[in-house]
Amino acid sequence: MIPIPRTSPIALVRAAELTHSTRSIRRGEVVPVLRGVYAETGDWQSLPRWERDLARVHAHLLRDPDAVLCLESAALLWGLPTLGAIETVHVLADDTATSRRVSGIRVHTSAHSDRVIDEIGGIRLTSPAETCVDIARTRHPAAGLVLADATLRRDATMTAAALATLNEQRASARGRRHARWALERADAAAESPLESTSRAGIEWWGFPTPELQHWIGPWDDDGDRTDMWWPAIGLVGEADGHLKYDGRFGDPVAALRAREERDRRLRRRGARAVAHWAWDDLADPSALRDILLSAGLSPDRPPDLNRLAGLRRLLRPGLPSATPPP
Repeated sequence: MIPIPRTSPIALVRAAELTHSTRSIRRGEVVPVLRGVYAETGDWQSLPRWERDLARVHAHLLRDPDAVLCLESAALLWGLPTLGAIETVHVLADDTATSRRVSGIRVHTSAHSDRVIDEIGGIRLTSPAETCVDIARTRHPAAGLVLADATLRRDATMTAAALATLNEQRASARGRRHARWALERADAAAESPLESTSRAGIEWWGFPTPELQHWIGPWDDDGDRTDMWWPAIGLVGEADGHLKYDGRFGDPVAALRAREERDRRLRRRGARAVAHWAWDDLADPSALRDILLSAGLSPDRPPDLNRLAGLRRLLRPGLPSATPPP
């Protein structure tokens, strides 16, 4: 099946195509998405952050349809998640160009022969695997792990070993060692950006590595699949997020009751404890640690305080998902 790029979440129009453009801008009827490209104010204001990032990419493609997207901009078009605020459109140029950042566009210079460039729906962009390696080389390790896990989930033929090999075979050594942490740990069993980020936080706090997607109970509708499982102490870990319980997916009271019933069922079937956490607990410097300690889990190595501090800074802007969580 030919992949379909994610389209712009709102209608975009060039300034030259606006009727009475100066008047519309002065009255606040439209807002600039990028220089020379506008959207209706109400449409723009209704967008969550990750959809605004996607709209900016499409705004640039209106201005330069031959651009080669890379890094987070390519990930957005592939429908892959990212961490942290973006607000910049990333494009790839060959090594005869000059790296620069102008009006929300960041031009990266690299020989195209060193990248696999795909074309979907007339849009040129780095392949999912190339995008994954680029982000793993240049971004915080948690961002690299989120994208690496998602890349494996999306493509059953892709492996962590293949991503690691692509990283090692790049002509440039810049960022190679930095990327290894994320690429070597990539695992399709992590089902969401929150689970992937949790994996990073758990390791950096020095806790034992959990089993992912462990099944508890009979292999039918009466059983439960857990996000994480520590068999040595019978601990279930659930990366919940707040979206399940804020009302947008149904009655939040009913959702909480269903969670409580599921927790009781897990304990009846052998779990000693069930720990829950959300994005806020990963951004807080010690919340995840305290939750796991309270549930009876003990670290078996010193924490990586440097990476934990970087994770806190990365998550500070807000919900760190480029696409709506499931």
